[in-house]
Amino acid sequence: MNTNRTEKGLAIVTGASSGIGCELAKCAASEGYDLVIAADEPEIHQAAAMLRDIGVSVEAVEADLATVEGVERLVDRVQAANRPIDLLMANAGRGLGEGFLDQDFAEARRVVDTNITGTIYLAQRIGNLMRSQGYGRILFTGSIAGFMPGTYQAVYNATKAFINSFSFALREELQGSGVSVSCLMPGATETRFFERARLMDTAIGQAKKDDAADVAKIGYDAMMDGEGDVVSGWKNKLQAAVANITPASILAEKHRKMAEPGSAAD
Repeated sequence: MNTNRTEKGLAIVTGASSGIGCELAKCAASEGYDLVIAADEPEIHQAAAMLRDIGVSVEAVEADLATVEGVERLVDRVQAANRPIDLLMANAGRGLGEGFLDQDFAEARRVVDTNITGTIYLAQRIGNLMRSQGYGRILFTGSIAGFMPGTYQAVYNATKAFINSFSFALREELQGSGVSVSCLMPGATETRFFERARLMDTAIGQAKKDDAADVAKIGYDAMMDGEGDVVSGWKNKLQAAVANITPASILAEKHRKMAEPGSAAD
């Protein structure tokens, strides 16, 4: 990492219209980073107005990051700014509850395209720009869900297992490049995720959740410290540790009790 620079470059945050992504953007703005934020909904412009009140420049990009075209639109806006890129926080994600065979496949595919395809394409485009300039920090939002088979969230948990793994591999590939890679692995967090994923009638949908601002700060600090990964919250750390030594069949059964439709009434 180049430590001789005095002027901050851009911070890019995806999925920044609300939740963890918006809180990550606040963390960067509070440290004086100008922002390029993106989401696939018009609320991204409201988030931008709020972030400008902190005193930084914010450009909002409304784009579908599940598509190559949407990622290209974001990258084009970043390159048009003609500024160094210090931070990429790849947080955009999508969930989907219910049994896999009962899901609309277009919705299931959109989870994969958002959480995996769009995320790694953006990481490749921005990562190459960072490697060329010789510095940068990348933070992926993974999940402790990636440590267990996601009964009634099968596609979502599998995508997070991919991101958790991918981040470690990319981190190793970029050793010595000046670009660091970190992965934030939160547990259930108080965001719009569960409502959007149709999980509000489940035990996990109704359970007490972590605060999005606290989770984001933990991830942001880990990225800035160059840590490879961080699980937010001691309960989540314990759950992740237990998952590493528990047979997958038992984890799948446990997840069923949390995510099965109607389980909130149990």
